[in-house]
Formats: sequence, structure tokens, C-alpha cells
Amino acid sequence: MQEILTAVTYLVVWLICQRVIGIESGLVNLIISLSAAVGVYVLMAWKAYRDKKRGEDDRR
Repeated sequence: MQEILTAVTYLVVWLICQRVIGIESGLVNLIISLSAAVGVYVLMAWKAYRDKKRGEDDRR
């Protein structure tokens, strides 16, 4: 699920940068889109880790 959400985030942010904001530079689009995708991936991983840790604490 993380990977799919990351890929969708990349594409959506790329389109927003290109169509809505109007950024012409492909490199800037790439950097912004990849940053957003990596950010979403890290946030999802952190949330999963936190939920798993809470589950282990509840069993004790």
C-alpha cells in the first residue's frame, strides 16, 4: 500500500507543479515530486512502526 500511495503522490505532485503552478523546469518538478513521494513513504512507515510499537506495548 505504501508503494502505491508513493507512486500516486509522485504523479499528482508532478501534475500539480506542471499544470497548476506552471513550473517549466523538469528538474525542479522532479525534485519537488520526489521529495513529496519520499515524504509520504517515510510518514507511512513511521505510522506503521508507531502502531506496531503500541500494539506490543498493549500486550505487556
